[in-house]
Amino acid sequence: MENFSLILAIVVVTALAFDFTNGFHDTANAMATTISTGALKPKVAVAMSAALNLVGAFLSVEVANTISKGLVDENGIRPEVIFAALTGAILWNLMTWLVGLPSSSSHALMGGLVGATVASAGFGAVHGDVLVTKVLLPAVAAPIVAGVAAMLATRFSYGIGKNADGEATRKGYRAGQIASAGLVSLAHGTNDAQKTMGIITLALIAGGAIAPGSNPPTWVILSAGLAIALGTYIGGWRIIRTMGKGLTDLEPQQGFAAQTSAATAILASSHLGFSLSTTHVVSGSVMGAGLGRKGGVVRWSTATRMFIAWGLTLPAAALVGAGAESVTDLGDWGTAVVAVFLVAASAAIWKFSRREVVDHSNVNDVDATEPAGVVTTAIAAVTPPPVGTVPEDLTATIPAPAADASANAAPATPPAAAV
Repeated sequence: MENFSLILAIVVVTALAFDFTNGFHDTANAMATTISTGALKPKVAVAMSAALNLVGAFLSVEVANTISKGLVDENGIRPEVIFAALTGAILWNLMTWLVGLPSSSSHALMGGLVGATVASAGFGAVHGDVLVTKVLLPAVAAPIVAGVAAMLATRFSYGIGKNADGEATRKGYRAGQIASAGLVSLAHGTNDAQKTMGIITLALIAGGAIAPGSNPPTWVILSAGLAIALGTYIGGWRIIRTMGKGLTDLEPQQGFAAQTSAATAILASSHLGFSLSTTHVVSGSVMGAGLGRKGGVVRWSTATRMFIAWGLTLPAAALVGAGAESVTDLGDWGTAVVAVFLVAASAAIWKFSRREVVDHSNVNDVDATEPAGVVTTAIAAVTPPPVGTVPEDLTATIPAPAADASANAAPATPPAAAV
């Protein structure tokens, strides 16, 4: 570790800062449905998720190796390149958190790394086959697979429970939600914490602190796990509100189906070394669960904004990463300028967020200004809800029954007395 320079220390600290933002940005992936259905209290939910994220960080290093060994060429990558990549990723995370959009922290990191690497060493330093097969293709396939699985699981859950006692069924599924939420948290630590491990390992290789091809050192695994756990405990309440209430209204059966489907997909991808976006998987499963219940609705206006953010994540983070790399390439003063810009921009975003505070006390408040949308209303109109329930979104669209004419008729006026 004799080659552990000042710039390398700055890169490691910045990487852990990204890991922290990843934690609070993605808390919604594990706990939004559990909080929205009331299965767990908000603070209890995020504490549980934080602990399991830390445990998950120690289960595998396959995804970390994809980033540190596979995505870009290790030779010729300077620590400043990784610092520039992290700048793009952090700023994109904070911007999407500010507006409550569950975008992908993973793709922000990948985009920043690709952009900074291209600016430094050209397109040849990026392994395009790895980018396509282990990042882009899973990004498209994962939410679709998880969504279809969640929709089918939701229909199956309602089908087997249609003759069961309603309250007992809800309690059972709430318990199932807690277990499945824990599984998603464990999977998130296994997948997302490894991305920071991979980026720190790449920086250590670039700085000459460890040999090329090395696995993440133990201290890297521990620090990355602690950083993402702390960020998770802080709670990204804005995104939890969007994921839990903004996309659809979930019942315990739907929440259980969504989280189980998502956890299965995330754990499978971690085993295969795919740098999967847990945000894409969980968002897809939540929408699938929303459509799986008769009368269930998805707020497509919110979903559309989310899809746009997904499409912009890679190129936006890449552009910021490339721009930051161009400045750091000017020397130490250029790196200092980027560092000051990153701190100032982050502070400005945080201060702006204080204008409308979202925390555990109001995370389940539904934004009344968010309309259901034409598609949602049409789907709900032709698909009747389960017997005895009326979706809240449709109560305003159901006309009141006509009153009995005889009851509303004005009483007959008695004949005037004869004079």
